[in-house]
Amino acid sequence: MKEMIDACISSIDRTIPDTLEVFLTAIAKQHPNRNQIMFICIGTDRSTGDCFGPLVGTMLREQGWPHVIGTLDSPCDAYRVEGALETAARHEVVIAIDACLGKAQLVGDFIAAYGPLKPGQATGANLPEAGNYSIAGIVNAISYKPYMTLQTTPLFRVMEMAVTLAKAIDASWSKAAEAWDYTERRI
Repeated sequence: MKEMIDACISSIDRTIPDTLEVFLTAIAKQHPNRNQIMFICIGTDRSTGDCFGPLVGTMLREQGWPHVIGTLDSPCDAYRVEGALETAARHEVVIAIDACLGKAQLVGDFIAAYGPLKPGQATGANLPEAGNYSIAGIVNAISYKPYMTLQTTPLFRVMEMAVTLAKAIDASWSKAAEAWDYTERRI
């Protein structure tokens, strides 16, 4: 159990950009075409802490994103991650989104990385890495009972975090699209 917790903590200590917005805007500027982007929103609708990914996926679908795997009505849980990765391989850019447990003082924050995330670490699942880019929402503090911690995470916190991330994604691509349109018109 201690090795599992140490693995989670070491992954949380990755270097992150100054803000979520800076991170997303950088990706959006590189890849302004929404059709090139695939979101893999990992998690389940059966756990309040682990529903972060499917909540974000549902919100992205509602915003009109064309390529989203993992929503409340069709979650990308541990049993579906490998199939999702096969589907995602056909897309130029894959952004993986998942919940994670972290240090108590970081609960409510996001970890953004230029590279994949490893889903299922908190519960000891051995799942493949996902994404060219990754965003993990720290939904609760890590504990010696990670499964129970995810089960008892306040839904309100998870929903607020999902709304924050979905709005940030949409805003970043809207800004990039405006800049891209302006550049196209000037040429």
